[in-house]
Amino acid sequence: MNKINPSSVSESGFFYKNPALKIKEFQAFLTTRFGLIFALNMQSTILYYWVYSLTDSKLSLGFVGLAEVIPAIGCSLFAGHFVDQNEKRKMIVRCISGYLITAICLFAIALPFVQKEFSVSVLVGLIYFFVFLGGILRSFFGPSMFSLFGLVVPREHYPNATSWSSMSWQMGSVLGPLAAGVFIASLGITAGLLAVIVFVLLIYIPIFKITVKPILKPEKEPVLKSIKEGLKFVMNTPTLLAAQCLDMFSVFFGSAVALLPVYQKEILHVNEIGFGILRSAPGIGALITLGLLAFIPLKTNPGKKLFLCVTGFALSIIVFGISTNFYLSFAMLLLSGMLDAVSVVIRSTILQLVTPDAMRGRVSAVNTIFISSSNEFGDFESGVMANWLGTVRAVVVGGCLTLGVVAFTFVKVPQLRQFTFDNKKEEE
Repeated sequence: MNKINPSSVSESGFFYKNPALKIKEFQAFLTTRFGLIFALNMQSTILYYWVYSLTDSKLSLGFVGLAEVIPAIGCSLFAGHFVDQNEKRKMIVRCISGYLITAICLFAIALPFVQKEFSVSVLVGLIYFFVFLGGILRSFFGPSMFSLFGLVVPREHYPNATSWSSMSWQMGSVLGPLAAGVFIASLGITAGLLAVIVFVLLIYIPIFKITVKPILKPEKEPVLKSIKEGLKFVMNTPTLLAAQCLDMFSVFFGSAVALLPVYQKEILHVNEIGFGILRSAPGIGALITLGLLAFIPLKTNPGKKLFLCVTGFALSIIVFGISTNFYLSFAMLLLSGMLDAVSVVIRSTILQLVTPDAMRGRVSAVNTIFISSSNEFGDFESGVMANWLGTVRAVVVGGCLTLGVVAFTFVKVPQLRQFTFDNKKEEE
């Protein structure tokens, strides 16, 4: 009798459940995605800490998010049109180069002898300016990566590939803030920003392992007509529109990340390492969930599960808001990340399944507007609300408003409740 190698059985079983990982270019895609998200999350964590240490102002934290969201939204529709009519890998390489330049500039102004030449207001203004440039790059990078995803992964593997793509994003979101906390505590802000430059440089290695892809929409058309088609598609697809609106308003009201420096200093009284741990807690929770989803994929009732997860997300944010215990706060942020990971996979899979290949750039650009509106405007909203109501009240009120959004969407959009992954198209 032939003996079976146990390792080959486990490997074949693993790849049977995760067929997308057999694709070499998808492996390079995941590495690129992880690397850039890691570097950008490390950079943003350092910048939030730096700005708060310079200004001691909650409102200034909100302006960091606002500085990125304005260009991200303002340029998104144009970016989607441009991405659809250009080669995707080249677009991503250009974005990485732009991020490298902004990282070098931020490192330069963080040098001690350079800081001495500027007042605090000028220094903070320069930080906002480079964050603004990063927002422009983001408006092109998101649609480019979304479009490239559809060119390296067969359609039948979208749900599995989406789980792994989300996992790579979350790994970057987890490890980036943790690395930032370690650098801030041990080597300082300047060394942390130098490390960001190194990590961005390394991203060139995997992206060039992906071959040049065909342009699926080679014919030129007026910019406004092209943008209008993308908007019309999203507006006429109820499930997609509702899923994006649910995400936008729940994160807009329920975001508490921008206020973590305040919780660290004034409420939980922990050091910089504690700040890094709190900042990465949602990502750790998401990573745990995404690891489980890779082996126990979502198959039934994704629409209903989406509503349940967003409801749980809101409740965990409310408990976090009133907590004065570091361990409870960490647990609630961890739980919020676990629940949000499920909803991210569901929303991302809906987006991949219903979007025509030739419109990926434009539809993703509209999606970027929703995401930017929720994340960065959410950070700004948190800063304004905390300045007006106080930190704890702002977080609790935001969580309650998120529950209201869930209830409204559940009642008004039955298509989302009833959605299954077997749905390929929706009638307009």
